[in-house]
Amino acid sequence: MTYDPRHISRVQLEGRDRAPARAMLKAIGFSDDDLRRPIVGVAHEWIETMPCNYGLRDLAQHVKEGVRAAGGTPMEINTISISDGVTMGTEGMKASLISREVITDSIELVARGHMFDALVILVGCDKTIPAGAMALLRLNIPGIVIYGGSIMPGKFHDRDVTIMDVFEGVGANAAGRMSDADLLELENLACPGAGACGGQYTANTMATVLEFLGLSPMGANSVPAVDPRKDNVGYRAGELVMDVVRAGRLPRDIVTKTACENAIASVAATGGSTNAVLHLMAIAREAGVPLDIDDFDRVSSRTPLIADLKPGGRYTAVDVDRAGGIQFIAKRLLEGGHIDGSQMTVTGRTIAEMAADAQETPGQDVILPFDKALKPTGGLVILKGSLAPEGCVVKVAGYERTYHRGPARVFECEEDAMAAVTSRQIKAGDVVVIRYEGPRGGPGMREMLGVTAAIIGEGLGESVALLTDGRFSGATRGLMAGHVAPEAARGGPIAAVREGDMITFDINSRRLDVEISAELIAERMQGFNPPPPRYTSGVFAKYAALVSSASEGAITKVDGLL
Repeated sequence: MTYDPRHISRVQLEGRDRAPARAMLKAIGFSDDDLRRPIVGVAHEWIETMPCNYGLRDLAQHVKEGVRAAGGTPMEINTISISDGVTMGTEGMKASLISREVITDSIELVARGHMFDALVILVGCDKTIPAGAMALLRLNIPGIVIYGGSIMPGKFHDRDVTIMDVFEGVGANAAGRMSDADLLELENLACPGAGACGGQYTANTMATVLEFLGLSPMGANSVPAVDPRKDNVGYRAGELVMDVVRAGRLPRDIVTKTACENAIASVAATGGSTNAVLHLMAIAREAGVPLDIDDFDRVSSRTPLIADLKPGGRYTAVDVDRAGGIQFIAKRLLEGGHIDGSQMTVTGRTIAEMAADAQETPGQDVILPFDKALKPTGGLVILKGSLAPEGCVVKVAGYERTYHRGPARVFECEEDAMAAVTSRQIKAGDVVVIRYEGPRGGPGMREMLGVTAAIIGEGLGESVALLTDGRFSGATRGLMAGHVAPEAARGGPIAAVREGDMITFDINSRRLDVEISAELIAERMQGFNPPPPRYTSGVFAKYAALVSSASEGAITKVDGLL
């Protein structure tokens, strides 16, 4: 059956009874001809609170030009976003993961209310990327998700730097290893313009994921935010979405279990962010795809680490573009048999067909051949054990320590842990435990980059471990276990840990354990009552009431409904 590219908007805009709707739209410049074409929502999160999404409003204009040229009528919509980097280490950081759900809901709400035939969703910082994919899959209408692009690296003392270096500089300054003047200079130089954080942190990890899922056309997302080529990426996306809507190409037909495993492989091969675990499970849920936390360890274990990217490696996301782009990472993984090239993409071509167009830059050493892989297995591991029955996530890319045993230093919130680190109270051998920062307990599962970077900056990265029911930034490095589940607020074993308990990380055995008996854990948890909710009204309270465990992607759901 032929797909009607106007089968949604036709209901709202055709016929005598819809004259009032047309009159309203003509008030802002739409013509009869405009309203007879497929209506394409162009959604973005432009906002003046961060560099990450700052270029999206301009990029949207190029998308709209492409839509019009290809026979559609674009309608631009704007939603919110929260900067992890700006809010990090404060109460404001609790808004970040919650914003993923708000962005998803808001795009869905406008698209359903105004009955768009298709969507182009422009995304920038960390949570906007999975949110864009989740909204498109929830709606299951033709569409594309396009990443606004990475920031360029800054230059400090003749080396490339990113925001990660500033966070670690705070710890180095607190330890007397960096002067106030150098820290200020670094602060002034690290972020030279628009774009999302420049390493293989969460934004660039999820931008990579979008191409491997097939929701972004290969070659689009690795172009940096301020590169003149980005304008053409936007224009071509506008043209492409019209092909997608006329073909009736739907996102749930593209995002399959195999596509999700391809995406996991891309995270593993590039040393990507632990946040990909949360976000891919949430995306899979919207696609109706069964994806489990153990799938990440299984795929990562068979996928070599071949991209030498920050935070564990030498290069930035801009260097990926210069080396051949995300397309070339796909080509390399296909050559090694580590992804399934038969998966369809939004372009109507398979991953293998798209990757065949990739061109490697001669002499590049950013994306390595398999005989020079940095590690034989990928950068993500899932640990379970007496402290994490439902699992937790550790990133091991560029990090070789696989075992640590030490006494627990227990903190009930991130601020207390940060104060202890910067006042030199954490010693070699310690295990920092930060709890009540999970999806429900936080609420919002704050990232701990301030604390983890301060530990690195103080020179304790090789001798201290950390675990939390909160999250980590993609810029985090060191032996750090996040997403410990069940979280403390749900009565998970992390709530039973006391100061001085011996804790063991064993990466090779995939274990995270506290050296007390199950009986003692049960005894300590008798009569357990979580602390009262930190918020009793508003969006934080609603999120805490609806959110699932981190082991399920920290998604919001209504009882009895998926």
